[in-house]
Amino acid sequence: MPLLDVTHLKKVYTTRFGGNQVVALKNVNFSVEQGEYVAIMGESGSGKTTLLNILAALDKPTGGDVKLNGKSLSAITEKELAAFRRTNLGFVFQDFNLLDTFSLEDNILLPLVLSGCSYSQMEERLNNIASKLAICDILKKFPYEVSGGQKQRVAAARALITRPKIVLADEPTGALDSKASENLLKLFSDINAEGQTILMVTHSTKAASYAKRVLFIRDGEVFHQIYRGEMTSEEMFEKISNTLTILQTGGELHA
Repeated sequence: MPLLDVTHLKKVYTTRFGGNQVVALKNVNFSVEQGEYVAIMGESGSGKTTLLNILAALDKPTGGDVKLNGKSLSAITEKELAAFRRTNLGFVFQDFNLLDTFSLEDNILLPLVLSGCSYSQMEERLNNIASKLAICDILKKFPYEVSGGQKQRVAAARALITRPKIVLADEPTGALDSKASENLLKLFSDINAEGQTILMVTHSTKAASYAKRVLFIRDGEVFHQIYRGEMTSEEMFEKISNTLTILQTGGELHA
């Protein structure tokens, strides 16, 4: 059974006065296995952000279904949603979403505090994840005292400390310089190599080239995908670039 199963997903938005309907997602179908690292690409307006919001249970589809570990997201009540997200999902966003009035340590621990974890368990998990992400020396600092790359590592630590079934990353390198981006992408690869499932939405060909599979969305549908197989990151980068060029010029795609 796939870890994540998306079937016939549809999302239609109605404008304020009900005059027009905007189809964000038409008929999206794909699945993600435990331990996969999948990137989702598409031009602005293609529906990828809407898709991520539905996968994060932040928005509800108009039709179709999303199952995580066999459980339909539509079957979860509003009251259960926050706890479900904390238990099953980790989030890494472009703008970090750190609380400036909290130390970096407290930002990372917040999901565990909300889940009612014991202090000893929180301390053990924090030490483990901070060491892995090389942020032990900045834990007592506040977000405004560290670099963008360090903030993103802290955001990754917060996402991973709950040991989620899947990490959802939304343009995680978008606010980083090239060196910090590369460091984060290597970190994601290392985390994935340890078995963590990652699904990342990105505009960046470089970021997508680190994934094991790339899904391309156009006009609200998945219309092409690339599997890494034995390709290197450089070969994957070239294949993604060529695919994007073909798509933008309206050429034909071949499997």
